[in-house]
Amino acid sequence: MVSPVFNRPLLLAILVTTAIIGIVTAISRNGSHGAPPVRSAFQQLPRNIDIALHKARFSELHNGSVVWELDADRVEYDKSGDLAHLSGISMNVLRPRNAGRISLRADSGDFQAASKNVLLRGNVHVFSGDDVSFDTSALDYDAARSQFSTTAPVTFKQRRLTLKAVGMELSVDDQRARFKSPLEATIAGVTALK
Repeated sequence: MVSPVFNRPLLLAILVTTAIIGIVTAISRNGSHGAPPVRSAFQQLPRNIDIALHKARFSELHNGSVVWELDADRVEYDKSGDLAHLSGISMNVLRPRNAGRISLRADSGDFQAASKNVLLRGNVHVFSGDDVSFDTSALDYDAARSQFSTTAPVTFKQRRLTLKAVGMELSVDDQRARFKSPLEATIAGVTALK
């Protein structure tokens, strides 16, 4: 006759093994029908982009004074380290001799870190406090020359005067605009004489 003391460990081992096999079978059968996989909240960056930021600010200082400040809704840094791709741009350039500021808005652009140049693209709107504004599709800011330039069509407005041309240069320092093509000028409120 077999002692009941020796059957308990054997019976316990059989029960534990049966329970484990049941659990593994249930998991493997129902595991593929469980909750859908969780999607990551992070976007996959393109291969040439090292880092992307939301709401970033750039500025240039000269002799301890701010020359310009640029805010962007989104910035993507190129792996080369010299180029930042911007979108949702708002830029303020301080004019010399307390002449106020020039403000810009653009859909997108690039900031070149080494040269501090800014290339603005898409619905570029430039305006100042003295009722001067102009619109173009592309505008480049050359930091070394403190100058804006474009080869695209531009519409320049000051109070009642509207000038249209293709290509323009605007010096921040002396506030002079040079147009690169013949101008079409319109003065609001003036009627043609017959």
